[in-house]
Amino acid sequence: MAMPDKRQMLFCTSVFLLVLIQSSPAEAGKCPKECSCDGAKLSVACVGKNLTVIPPAIDEITLKMDLRNNNLQLLSRGAFVHTPYLTHLNLQRCNIIKVHEGAFRTLGRVVSLNLAHNKIDILYQESFDGLSSLKELNLEHNRIEEIQPGAFMQLGSLHTLTLAHNQLVYIPNMAFQGLQSIKWLRLSHNSLNNLAPEAFVGLFTLSRIGLDHNELQFFPTHAMTRLREVTRLDVSHNPMIYLGEESVSMAKLTHLRLNHMSLQDLSDRALSGAPLLSHLDLGHNQLRYLEPLSGPRGLSSLNLTGNPLYCNCYLRALKEWARSGGVKLAGACAGPPHLSDEPLRAVAPLDLRCRSRTETLEEEEEEDGGNEGIKSSPSTPTTTAKPKQRVKCPVNCECDSEAEHATCEGRGHTRIPRGFPAKTQLLDLRSNHFHHLPANSFPGAGRAVSLHLEFCKIREIEGGAFQGMKDLLYLYLSDNDLTSLERRSFAGVPKLTYLHLEGNRLAQFPGSALSLLPSLFVLHLERNVISKLEPAGLPSSGTPKLKELYLSNNTIAVIDTAALDSALLGTLHLDSNQLTEVPTHALSGTPNLEELNLSQNLISWVGPKAFQPISQSLKRLYMDRMGMEKMSRDALLGLGAGLRALTVRGNQLKELPDLSPLTGLEVVDLQDNPLQCDCLLMPLRRWMENVGLEVIATCGHPPELRGKKVKDFHIFTSCPEERFHGVMVSTLDSESSDPSSNLGGT
Repeated sequence: MAMPDKRQMLFCTSVFLLVLIQSSPAEAGKCPKECSCDGAKLSVACVGKNLTVIPPAIDEITLKMDLRNNNLQLLSRGAFVHTPYLTHLNLQRCNIIKVHEGAFRTLGRVVSLNLAHNKIDILYQESFDGLSSLKELNLEHNRIEEIQPGAFMQLGSLHTLTLAHNQLVYIPNMAFQGLQSIKWLRLSHNSLNNLAPEAFVGLFTLSRIGLDHNELQFFPTHAMTRLREVTRLDVSHNPMIYLGEESVSMAKLTHLRLNHMSLQDLSDRALSGAPLLSHLDLGHNQLRYLEPLSGPRGLSSLNLTGNPLYCNCYLRALKEWARSGGVKLAGACAGPPHLSDEPLRAVAPLDLRCRSRTETLEEEEEEDGGNEGIKSSPSTPTTTAKPKQRVKCPVNCECDSEAEHATCEGRGHTRIPRGFPAKTQLLDLRSNHFHHLPANSFPGAGRAVSLHLEFCKIREIEGGAFQGMKDLLYLYLSDNDLTSLERRSFAGVPKLTYLHLEGNRLAQFPGSALSLLPSLFVLHLERNVISKLEPAGLPSSGTPKLKELYLSNNTIAVIDTAALDSALLGTLHLDSNQLTEVPTHALSGTPNLEELNLSQNLISWVGPKAFQPISQSLKRLYMDRMGMEKMSRDALLGLGAGLRALTVRGNQLKELPDLSPLTGLEVVDLQDNPLQCDCLLMPLRRWMENVGLEVIATCGHPPELRGKKVKDFHIFTSCPEERFHGVMVSTLDSESSDPSSNLGGT
């Protein structure tokens, strides 16, 4: 019988392997005992198994992996290296705290990634590297409060990004850079109160965005104008009370939701920059009347349901405009009594008339039960008052006596306008050219709660400039030209709670000016040129309630003892300054400090008991990229179960102190340090084996082990206990005699 040639054998072998793979690949391959595998669908499910690591024994050709309801906590680099063909990955409810750089680097075929319902708080620059084919990314119901620049740079194929139900307060410029194919972006249910002007730059394909259920007080005109392709926008459930001229300038917008806000008025030109708008929802606001809207040429639906509309002559123009333009009006009259609850579509224009004074009084008595208060105001704004646009207002501004909002943003003013309605609560004067604020700059603004003065080129604030603003809570003086503040700059604002002074040229901590702010809670001083913190800089008697202090990106090199005395201070950011040592003595004045950021300073050595004064309160300690070369074995003494986060990433550490007392850690980052992988590192190795979270640490020395993971390398098996103790004792003795060992606490 003739023997088959090589080509026949190869063909038969290929057919056999193809049939084997197509018929039952999972059965022929690997399946972890905790999981269930479906060979036909090439899927693996390991749901609710309390897994702490990605199961390694999964067949390489798996396409879909479901790991919901586990306890993974940290996703380390190369976590999915054994499953390069995945297309769908579900990691919901896995207690994930952090996604390390390169965690998804081998998943170039994944199109759907679900990370919802985890505990992620920061999106790092390279968290999503490798996901070049990703179409859908779900990050809702996490704790995200920061998006680092470049976080989405590798997601050029992404269509849908969901960031709803997180803790975002601010979206910085270019936050979504790299999303070249994005169609839908959900930012709903956060705490957003501000969007940088270029927050959405580069999103040329975005067609739908959700900003509902946030804390936006003003429509983010500058940011939204960049979204040239957006057709659907939801800004409902935000505390806006007024929309000024050209607030909405979005050329392709067709559907806009502004319902369930606090709108009391909007300019007839508020939507003049949205010519294609067809559906507008203004339901459940506080609108008493509305003028015809100019701009939208094809508006077909206008929802006014749930507004206290007063159907008198001032609403006639709207009704005529809707009829002639074919606009379907939804809503009902709230008054006068004879039209109460009458659908707008059923009210004839002739019924919309302003009554005589006698009729008005009779109707008011009928409507309100004849209360005495009626008689004290014989002509109310809802019946015979003039249209709101006629209310006295400073030239080149927009304001309304009932809107409780006024804006003169970007109008070229060189002096503070005067004559705002007495009820104004939100006063927006940003992007003007004031240069100087004299005393009593805001007469008649005693009810203002929020005052915006960003980008106004302000160089000087005279004492008493805000005198009389007794209800002011928020003051924004960011990005001006202030070099100093005199002692009485903030006189007359006893309720001021949030003060923004970042982005100025302040050379000294403005302690004397702050002494007049007994209610100050949060103080922003980032991006100034403060070089030294001196005693009495932060007088506790003047700011007894101060809880958060942000001093990032200054030039601080010295912090004197008692400079930070503040009994309630809980958050202190000193990152990106010029400190050369931990300010231990100064920390004695902050016994309740919970978060300390010292990253990107020049601290090469952390001495004994460096954090002893705050050891009972500290929960989060950040010391990244400082050039740190050594930490005393007692550097973290006293920091026990209370510490939740410790990061020392990107330093020059060859060894680390014993971390075993830190039993409460949830986040720890030791990456990018050239650790000396010998017997002296044995305590760290033991701790890494026993701790219940993923710790990434790599060797820097000796050369043959450079880049190897400390946890993966077995040289420690040759370290006898006796030898280890002997080496450690001699090392500690030499450390105690080191003349530099007393630097950390001074």
